[in-house]
Amino acid sequence: MKPFPEASTMGKAPPTRLRFPPILRPRLSWRYIFCSSVAIYIIYCYIFSTPLFAHPLPNYSGPYSVGAVDVEIPLKSPRLIDTARFKGTKENAFELETVLFTLYYPAIQNAVSHKPKHHWIPKPVSVTAEGYAKFAHMNNFIVNKLMTGAVSGLVGGIEIPAQVDVPLADLVATVTATPETRNDDGEIEKVIQISREGHPVVVFSHGMASSRTDYTHYAGELASRGYVVALIEHRDGSCPGSVIMKNGESESVKLTFDVPEVETKNGRELTVDEFKTAQLDFREAEIEETVKVLRLINEGHGEEVLKKNSRGEGADFGNWKGRINTDQMVVAGHSYGATGAMQALRGGPSSKRPFSGAIVLDPGKASGRLNDDIRVPVLVIHSNSWSSKRSVFYGRTHFDTVFDIVENNVLRGMPSWFATSLGTSHPSVTDAPLLEPLLLSWTTGARIDVYEGLRQYVHVTEDFLWFLSTGEKRSLLREKAEFPQYDEGMGFGVWKPAQGENEKMGGPWYDWRRYWQVHISPN
Repeated sequence: MKPFPEASTMGKAPPTRLRFPPILRPRLSWRYIFCSSVAIYIIYCYIFSTPLFAHPLPNYSGPYSVGAVDVEIPLKSPRLIDTARFKGTKENAFELETVLFTLYYPAIQNAVSHKPKHHWIPKPVSVTAEGYAKFAHMNNFIVNKLMTGAVSGLVGGIEIPAQVDVPLADLVATVTATPETRNDDGEIEKVIQISREGHPVVVFSHGMASSRTDYTHYAGELASRGYVVALIEHRDGSCPGSVIMKNGESESVKLTFDVPEVETKNGRELTVDEFKTAQLDFREAEIEETVKVLRLINEGHGEEVLKKNSRGEGADFGNWKGRINTDQMVVAGHSYGATGAMQALRGGPSSKRPFSGAIVLDPGKASGRLNDDIRVPVLVIHSNSWSSKRSVFYGRTHFDTVFDIVENNVLRGMPSWFATSLGTSHPSVTDAPLLEPLLLSWTTGARIDVYEGLRQYVHVTEDFLWFLSTGEKRSLLREKAEFPQYDEGMGFGVWKPAQGENEKMGGPWYDWRRYWQVHISPN
């Protein structure tokens, strides 16, 4: 006999039990928890328009608000930089029709734009995605669609924090502080330097497989400190994809292209060196055209530039007259762009290229020979990965080639520096580590915190720009060169403050050793 007799069911319908689909019957296995977490995260990103897995770009830390303006201006007549043509269409591959750049600049306090912020991946996303697929040699209809979906999902919704098309700030003073300027209470005093030449200008050239939006935080940080930065978008085949816009004409797209796709006008294959020469010449022409536009704005032709700008921005250009320093600009670049920046220094400052200095970040290892005809101060920064890897470069190591170029410039009387940023990798100066910090750390080997790494780049750049303006060496630029070669044994995190001989006047003064190795210094 059963301990609890069953109730009689005679004449009654059997009770029904609600059946839930398996996904709604939770079993706390690791698979269920993982899948549920991913689903919740995706729903959250969809509801709040947040890109999957990517971090938003942080705000800028300087005293100024930051503005951004896209500028695309047609040339009076197209410039044929090289006669190479595309094999399929027979169109000129290196004909310059318009110049495109984004200006990052110090804006008036608390500036708020009524225009939408710029997207980190310009619209349409499919152009950039197809360019990435082409770089990977997988360019076809299906892969392009998959790549567009992936790019849109990962970073398609990322916005650049700069306010679009707001007024330029007045440059009343530049503020700096050093440990030596302390008052009686030990507090650091602010030293104010009045500038009458206008905001200093930096013209920046991007690297291979990059575009003008890959360095927005570096540029924005400099803008928040009073500098105007022009990030050029190159149409030399190095950018994944760029939309060419002209007022009154249909848009066209120029995707990345490489040596096998072009030929000479006589139908001969180009060599790699010939192709890279054409690319660098094209970049130099784009740099010159950018300088022309900036000068027009500074000379009081801002309204004319606004009318010609096919991007429809620059409403305040009419008020920029005499407020930016276009007589002594600085050229800068990263990777392929660093090689291009060095080339733009050929022959010294000229009317077309009025550069009083250069910032060279990881000069290219596969972008052609490096120009050594330099007659202005230069700051060359290698990432840790760039210095630590011994690369053969035209018969000798790349590091030694760069070392000799900088050293010879110092011997010519031009104060110049060459240093390695410890713990960083090649992309550390770009926005990529900020957007995907874990992914970039795993894939590139960077050991420094992504924010600290970029902060170090910004600070040493600001110190160099300060030196060009005032002649004063501060922070890292005051130190002597102690590493004629990169020393792996003294890499990132090895040295710490308060270690014996590295003390001076009772306090740590070599804290920079945690982040830098100085190879060449004029001190």
